[in-house]
Amino acid sequence: MKATKRPINAVATWVRRQPPKIKAFLAVVSGMAALVFLRMVVHDHDNLFVAAEAVHAIGISVLIYKLIKEKTCAGLSLKSQELTAIFLAVRLYCSLVMEYDIHTLLDSATLLTTLWVIYMIRFKLRSSYMDEKDNFAIYYVLIPCAVLSLIIHPTTHHHIINRICWAFCVFLEAVSVLPQLRVMQNTKIVEPFTAHYIFALGVARFLSCAHWVLQVLDTHGRLLTALGYGLWPPMVLLSEIVQTFILADFCYYYVKSLVGGQLVLRLPSGVV
Repeated sequence: MKATKRPINAVATWVRRQPPKIKAFLAVVSGMAALVFLRMVVHDHDNLFVAAEAVHAIGISVLIYKLIKEKTCAGLSLKSQELTAIFLAVRLYCSLVMEYDIHTLLDSATLLTTLWVIYMIRFKLRSSYMDEKDNFAIYYVLIPCAVLSLIIHPTTHHHIINRICWAFCVFLEAVSVLPQLRVMQNTKIVEPFTAHYIFALGVARFLSCAHWVLQVLDTHGRLLTALGYGLWPPMVLLSEIVQTFILADFCYYYVKSLVGGQLVLRLPSGVV
C-alpha cells in the first residue's frame, strides 16, 4: 500500500513542478502575506529591525561555534566574509560621522566578529578552506556597487563623500552573500551549521526588509522623502528587497529539509 505523503512534502513537490513564473508569483504572494501578518502582530515596527540584528547575531554565533568546536571552515566563503567586513566598516564610518546611535555599537560588534571569522579562515583553518569552490570574483560586485554609489546616493545635507559611502555600503550589503551562494552551488551539499548560518541571514534580511516596507506604509511614503529625492529612496527599498529574494530559494529548501528530518541540506540543480 502506497504511503501517504506528508503535507509539507506534497506542497513542496507541487511547487517544484511549477514553471518559474508561477514560482515567482508564489514567492511574492508569500512575502506579502508575511508582511501583512507582521503588521498585525508587531505594533512597533522598529522592533523588526532589532529582531533582524538579533537573528543576525544568532547566525554569527552558530558560525563561531562551528569554527571553534568543529575546527573546520569547509563550506564557508571567505570572500563573502570579506565583503561583509567591507560594508560593515564603511557603514560604521558613516554611522560615526552621520548619526551615532545604538546601531553603531551593534555594527562594531558584528565587524569585530566578522574580522575574527576571516582570521580563522585565512590562518587557523586554512587547510579546510575550499579555495577552488570559493571562485566568485568579488570585483564583479565591488566595482558595480562603487560606480552605482557615485551615480545614486542620498541627497541629504551631509558631505558628498559620506553620502557616497552610505550608498556604497547599502548596495554592497545587498549582494555580499553572492560568493557564499556560489560555494553552495558548487558543492550542492550544505552541512548543518553553515545551513543554519545562511538561513539566519535570510531571516534577518527579511525582517530588515519588512521593517523598511512597513515604515514606508505607516508614514504614507514620507519616510522615502525624508531619505532625499531622485532615485536614492526607491533604490534603498529595492536593495532591501533584492537581498531578501537572493536567499529566498535557499530558505525554502532549508525549511523543507528541516521538516523532512534531514541534517545535511542537499540542493537540487539550479538552486542559488
